[in-house]
Amino acid sequence: MEEKKLDINSIIGFILIFGILVYMMYQNSPSEEEIEAQKQAEQEQVEAEKKPSKQEETVVTSAEDYTSVKDIDSTQRIALQNKVGSFAYALELPGEDQTTVETDVFELIFNRKGGQLAQVKLKNFVDYDSLPIYMVKDMNSNFNITFGTSDNRTLNTQDFPFQPSVSKSGENTVVSMKLKVSESEFLEYRYELKPEDYMIDFSIRSQGLSNVFNTSQPIHLDWKQKGMRHAKSITYENRYTRLTYKHDTDRVEKLSQMGDDKETVENVDWLSYRQHFFSSILVANESPFSKVDMTSKNLVEDEEVDSLFTKLYTSKIPLAYSGGELNKNLGLYYGPTDAKILKSYDKDLEESIPFGWGIFGWINKALFIPLFAWLSSMLPYGIAIIVMTILVKLMLSFVQYKQFLSQAKMKILKPELDAIRAKYKDNKLKAQQETMALQSKAGASPLSGCLPGLMQIPVFYALFMFFPTAFDLRQKSFLWVDDLSSYDSIAELPFNIPFYGDHVALFPILAAIAIFFYMKMTTGQQTAMQGPPQEGMPDMSKMMKYMIYFSPLLMLVFFNNYASGLSLYYFISNLISIGIMLVIKNYIIDEEKVLAKIEVSKSKPKKENRFQRKMKEMMEQAEQQKQMQQKRKKK
Repeated sequence: MEEKKLDINSIIGFILIFGILVYMMYQNSPSEEEIEAQKQAEQEQVEAEKKPSKQEETVVTSAEDYTSVKDIDSTQRIALQNKVGSFAYALELPGEDQTTVETDVFELIFNRKGGQLAQVKLKNFVDYDSLPIYMVKDMNSNFNITFGTSDNRTLNTQDFPFQPSVSKSGENTVVSMKLKVSESEFLEYRYELKPEDYMIDFSIRSQGLSNVFNTSQPIHLDWKQKGMRHAKSITYENRYTRLTYKHDTDRVEKLSQMGDDKETVENVDWLSYRQHFFSSILVANESPFSKVDMTSKNLVEDEEVDSLFTKLYTSKIPLAYSGGELNKNLGLYYGPTDAKILKSYDKDLEESIPFGWGIFGWINKALFIPLFAWLSSMLPYGIAIIVMTILVKLMLSFVQYKQFLSQAKMKILKPELDAIRAKYKDNKLKAQQETMALQSKAGASPLSGCLPGLMQIPVFYALFMFFPTAFDLRQKSFLWVDDLSSYDSIAELPFNIPFYGDHVALFPILAAIAIFFYMKMTTGQQTAMQGPPQEGMPDMSKMMKYMIYFSPLLMLVFFNNYASGLSLYYFISNLISIGIMLVIKNYIIDEEKVLAKIEVSKSKPKKENRFQRKMKEMMEQAEQQKQMQQKRKKK
């Protein structure tokens, strides 16, 4: 009975103890908030335990991770640090979204986010529609750094807020944009602006970040910019919009003028994002960029549709750490593509202007640029063009004299040349030999007229490159022309003509008329002196007749969208050429005296040079081969 009671008492005791334990557990159970906090802590612990086993894995974050926050509690701060690491500190700092600074030449706006320039306005210039010139506006430009961190993240400065400060250093204005890890540890963009200067001293430096950066991971400066339209014809402007760079100390090269292009170049001294008359240039001041991956993309396919931007430029530049820190001094130029201004920096920046290659560029830099600068300092720009044209034509007048003298000699010899062709009409090779012999004795080789003409080509091409790139002509008026650097429109068309445009420019019409009459006078005389075409050779007389009409038509169409200053030059140049030709023909060259000189020259024994002997031997061999072939055919 006692055992049975014990068993019952034991059972009741166990029940009571169990009930008490249940009650105590219920009383000590955590609230829902405490359970949630515990779960988060456990999750964070799990993540922390996973990190050591994933040292090579890069953390990927989204744009929401970089949203600036204020007044956060400790739990949120821990969560933010888990997302962006040490740079979570920057997201907590207050600040204005933009900072505006003005100088004599700039109105600049700096973005807090990314620390970069959000607007660059040139105060001293306006575009074709009298609107301000903006080099950077509405995020057409990105300037940022991609870098790795010691906690295996890849971050970009464009995602983080910088702390701005503006101060003075003498007459200069200093804008400091700092991306902070703490008050004494930061990545800084430092902009120093000088009075009346388009070059900004720009430096990228870090302080106390040697333990934050992952120096084994590449770090890159990325510069992307769309060229903004500033001229009436975006197609014409785009033709002179180009990425130019200097590398290997003295080599200046360019990406494609109209199509898309890309290039990887080493030892780059500077990069120029040229937008015809305005340029954005990044200069490596102390040492060249070790390598630059650059691209250029044409954004104008249809002028009616693509009317805001000309080209998209990108450059990816690796930066180097020094002692685990960054310290790179650069120059940022935003301003006119003006040779005088660019040359003042003594970095060959003026070489970014397309003056022409080789001798053509040399003629422009040594002769036409200083000559025009001198003339335009005393005369209105349109008059300066006319005076410079007159000086150039007078300088080349001896060339025209040589050409007309050669034509006069050929005209005098024409009866004898016709007689030779008639005598050897069945033997073309013999006719050629006799013709060359007569011309050689008389000193009337056709080449004597061609060679002086070839001497004019470098001058003509140099001027062709000079006028479209002459910044001084920009928005300078003359007669009915509002802007000598752009086309002169006397009528707007209700439609667009392919290759011609939607307007009518007067100076190309005047230049086309002048070149037509000049070619009519010169080519007509040359055609009259030529004999029948030789066997197997094209009929040059017909080709020259076609050129009389084709050249003015080409001038009329091609130059309708070109700088009116260039069309003015060609118009005046051809008028002067006509005048010089008439003067030489009617008052300087005396055909009787020329004939007397020819007779004297013919009477003197003529020594053949090596070239003439070689030509004679080749013609004799060709004649022998021809005779042998004829004999074989007869057999």
